[in-house]
Amino acid sequence: MTIVITQKKPKVGGDVDSFCTKCRMDLAHRVVAMVGDEPKRVKCLTCDGEHNYRKPMSERAANSPATPRAAAAKKSKTSKAATAKTERGARQSWEKAIAGQPPTAFKGYSIKQSFSDGELIRHSKFGDGVVARVIDATKVEVLFEDGPRTMAQGSV
Repeated sequence: MTIVITQKKPKVGGDVDSFCTKCRMDLAHRVVAMVGDEPKRVKCLTCDGEHNYRKPMSERAANSPATPRAAAAKKSKTSKAATAKTERGARQSWEKAIAGQPPTAFKGYSIKQSFSDGELIRHSKFGDGVVARVIDATKVEVLFEDGPRTMAQGSV
């Protein structure tokens, strides 16, 4: 003997389990509106609060490894860690390039001048920097103490 358990499709006026945003729990709700085969709006049978349908937490945990918010938070933490690591590496590169250089080794920055890789410059706002790379004839990437910046060059 085989027992088959079928789950009824939700319908307007029918009951469905949903996460209640007011009670903050999985509770029985009455379906108020449907879009296709999915409930859209539900009313909590415990607190009478009406809200958009949300799958019960038990279903969300089983079907999805992480909520979009949790995935975004994880990505944010990972990207913050990667950014911090990049900034440390950039600062070390800057310190290595600047270390022991006499003040006369730095060329004053002017938008009219052209620069080459490894050239030391002194900017009035950002301080001492080193040209990390020439992007094109009008732009260079300069590594300053607070990080890299794209600067204009060779403009008249």
